[in-house]
Amino acid sequence: MAVRLYNTLTRQIQELTPVESGHVRMYVCGMTTYDLCHLGHARLMLAFDVVQRWLRTRGLRVTYVRNITDVDDKIIRRALETGEEISALTERNIRAMHEDLDALGIERPDIEPRATQYIAQMLDLIGVLERRGLAYLADDGDVDFAVRKFPGYGKLSGKSLDELRAGERIEVRQAKRDPLDFVLWKHAKPDEPQWPSAWGPGRPGWHIECSAMAAATLGRTIDIHGGGPDLVFPHHENEIAQSEGAYGVPLANIWMHCGALRMGEDKMSKSLGNVLTIRDALQRYQAEVLRFFLVRSHYRGQMSFTEDLLADARSGLVRLYTALRGFDRGPVAVDWNGVNALRFAAAMDEDFNTAAAVAELFDLAGEVNRSKSGAAAAQLRALGGVLGLLQQEPEAFLQADPARSTLAVAERVEQLVARRTTAKQARNFAEADRIRALLAEEGILLEDGPGGTTWRRK
Repeated sequence: MAVRLYNTLTRQIQELTPVESGHVRMYVCGMTTYDLCHLGHARLMLAFDVVQRWLRTRGLRVTYVRNITDVDDKIIRRALETGEEISALTERNIRAMHEDLDALGIERPDIEPRATQYIAQMLDLIGVLERRGLAYLADDGDVDFAVRKFPGYGKLSGKSLDELRAGERIEVRQAKRDPLDFVLWKHAKPDEPQWPSAWGPGRPGWHIECSAMAAATLGRTIDIHGGGPDLVFPHHENEIAQSEGAYGVPLANIWMHCGALRMGEDKMSKSLGNVLTIRDALQRYQAEVLRFFLVRSHYRGQMSFTEDLLADARSGLVRLYTALRGFDRGPVAVDWNGVNALRFAAAMDEDFNTAAAVAELFDLAGEVNRSKSGAAAAQLRALGGVLGLLQQEPEAFLQADPARSTLAVAERVEQLVARRTTAKQARNFAEADRIRALLAEEGILLEDGPGGTTWRRK
């Protein structure tokens, strides 16, 4: 089967047809390294980790590029706040990012370009835009992109020019010829990093980075360009204008955007102050629980982060690992002729439907429990491995410190016991039995007595 995926640009699912047969070039907008990464970032990077894993599983060669922004307004402000050198601040956060993503099993990209390494390419690109009449030197010394001179502007976000407004990182300046114009090169200011250019010393605008780095590392037309939902406009819209305005060819054939991770009613965002950093999350939850929580939902859908959902994710992993108890953990390959593997592959081929793929893991776990088949257990572990799951020894996962899993076990068990007691009093014995069975799967035994219900570990 061909791999099909949703294209934000065309608003439909289409077949992936690489520019170079058998070789997928993918660029994903990475981190602005002024702070630690949070779980919303983890969702983004895990989504594309799964994409590149599946494409490789399908026998395609993948060149995966994920950039690092190491010069930016936010970085400069944070360095001034902390009194650090910008390079020290970004290096510290890059190290932390690698440690956190490694812990979640997110594989590193093939190429990880940093903005400060591609200043020359950015300046060359700005020069091409100026010669084509798409860029101009404003009165304040900045070089701006003339949005209304690029006919296709707005095609990614689907809005007309009159509907569009300046985005989060665009400062509305009097020197602009049009409020929608955006900066390509910022003139030098005191105490800010700067590089020489034909327009005077300065530093790049945010959007020009990715256009330059994508072209330098992957070519002028790539197969997949990805990012978070907040990048559709203005960042990706501006990338298209810059790259296609300069080179006259499509920047990317397919644009992919993952859904937001929400905390309550709001998107998890540093600007809203409602973030849980990956580092803090790893102190509270097992890394594989976090990975499974993020993987089991389709990448394009919005997700909510709650303790109950994390508890449910761990319960699901407990079921899968319990099925693998007692079976050899040796390396195995997926039998792609198996029924579950065929359905797993069909789900992944259709826009990376990890929710349906995970359902096949649970189906296989049920088969292992019924048949005690070593072959079924091997297939379960192998398919889990495609998603970066189920590679631990079962006992290592099942006996992990519960305080780092979800809610403290004692608190959660007491909550479930109270719910079970309420269910029994209401003569809802099916619900009471369901709770008993759920806890039994997690290694918790309930004992009913005259004084009420007590519990203990198996």
